Amino acid sequence: MAPSRSLYKESLPLISMITMEFFTVGLNTLFKAASLKGLGYYVFVAYTSIIAALLFLPFHLVFNRTIPLPQHKRPLFVRILLLGVIGFVGLVIGYKGIGFSSPTLAAAIGTLNPAFTFILAVMFRMERLSLSRPSSQAKIIGTVSSISGAIVVVLFKGPTILSTFSSPEELVAADGTSHSNYWLLGGLLIATEHLLFSLGYIVQAQVLKMYPAEFSVALYITMCTSAISLAASFVGETDIDAWILTNPDIKLAAVLYGGVFGGFLNTIVHTWCLHLEGPVFVAIFKPLSIAIAAAMGVVFLGDDLHLGSVAGAVVISAGFYGVIWGKAREGKEEMELAAVEDCGSPYHLGTSSTNSNSLPFLVNHT
Repeated sequence: MAPSRSLYKESLPLISMITMEFFTVGLNTLFKAASLKGLGYYVFVAYTSIIAALLFLPFHLVFNRTIPLPQHKRPLFVRILLLGVIGFVGLVIGYKGIGFSSPTLAAAIGTLNPAFTFILAVMFRMERLSLSRPSSQAKIIGTVSSISGAIVVVLFKGPTILSTFSSPEELVAADGTSHSNYWLLGGLLIATEHLLFSLGYIVQAQVLKMYPAEFSVALYITMCTSAISLAASFVGETDIDAWILTNPDIKLAAVLYGGVFGGFLNTIVHTWCLHLEGPVFVAIFKPLSIAIAAAMGVVFLGDDLHLGSVAGAVVISAGFYGVIWGKAREGKEEMELAAVEDCGSPYHLGTSSTNSNSLPFLVNHT
């Protein structure tokens, strides 16, 4: 293998995924700081969605392959519209949850995505279960462990194990409400956000099966989310002054950062790494965000670090790796089963070279 090919295949995906975890946690931290300065959730979601859509358009025109739309377009567009609604609602309640709690809590609960996706995939018959197989047992145990850890994080804040002198949890919101009273509500909102995004993965898998043009689908979903965000946000935020971001302050920085790194670059990097290395590689970096968020929250926001967040994050991470291990094991079991069946067939022509782990996460059995 040539050195340049080895760098592309091994080093660049690793560096890209670690960098994106820093960018993602940085976005949550920056938004938290901007929200304390008066940036509204609706304004932030609307602006970042529009910026991401504008950036996707030229990228789509340059790199997208021409793939004709399916003959029956209505089911495709209905699902894209649904994804736009899910995206808008998920982002709004997710950022509200961060505003009520902390980026560290958001990072910990974020590792529930594989568990939620697994449960929904089973419900929609996109994932098969066999209790006699180690892969299914690992995924079930991992899912239960992840959800248990999330319950610990949300319900048990616990004593402070690392404190600062000026924690934003002691600040008071514009309506006079103390943020410290909303830790539970923030956790529930963030969990709901990830449940909606897991549902979005199921719908997006159906969309890509109907129209396998990744960048076109990403553009259409982003444009739909932008249109819905703009319309709904003008209803939710009627104060015209809240939409004016003329001064180069932290609010404007958060909006630009969210549009470029959160909405645009994050989608490109994850799509590229998923195609190159598979879903296990992409998902394995998620628990890294917990440590990053804790460090950034303490350093930049003055957050207190609580025992409940640490204990719950450990349990969630263990469950997360259980689900991922089970998924990887399942691919190996299916390859072994296919090899046995092919060898036993009188018309054996060889096994397929396609590994189930190279396919999009939980779309293998559609």
